[in-house]
Amino acid sequence: MAGTMQLTAIIERERAEYVSICPELDIASQGATIEKARDNLQEAIELFFETADSSEIATRLHDEVFVTRLEVAVG
Repeated sequence: MAGTMQLTAIIERERAEYVSICPELDIASQGATIEKARDNLQEAIELFFETADSSEIATRLHDEVFVTRLEVAVG
């Protein structure tokens, strides 16, 4: 699978660090800053593609991921 691919990165603060998640591959990482969390996630994804065989990539890769916001009643 040569070339590039557009993937989603969701980054959220958890206490003193940021957690980054790629929902298409179920891969996560973290970092002290948003930029570091993003860079670490990119590195983890690139390592996955370097080491995974084509069947694992096909199994884990979700073609469509939808990110949206919900308004819910609380209390």
